[in-house]
Amino acid sequence: MSTEETSRFVRLRVELVLEVQDEDEVTKAALSRLTADPDLPAEERSQAEGAVTEDTAEALAYLVDPFDLVSEVPGVELQQASWSSERIDCDPDSPDWDLDEDDEEDDEEEEDGIG
Repeated sequence: MSTEETSRFVRLRVELVLEVQDEDEVTKAALSRLTADPDLPAEERSQAEGAVTEDTAEALAYLVDPFDLVSEVPGVELQQASWSSERIDCDPDSPDWDLDEDDEEDDEEEEDGIG
């Protein structure tokens, strides 16, 4: 297949598991970013402040920006991004921890040529 026949778009899937060592520090950083955002309407700011104060996972979702991950990569432009966060139980030494069920299903679909 020639380069002209292939898509220029690439889906890059990244999954990160972070250990939060200081929840207060994460919350403060998220609140600081909210305060510094001049484009955020007051009502949305209030809702976001409540969310990041109540849940460290929400604070992380607000702090981690996919654009920041690729903004310095030459020759690419971010077209679309979505991300979420959730608290999980993590045992990195467990052999079952590598992939969750959704990842395994996605891998099977890709191998079958689906998705």
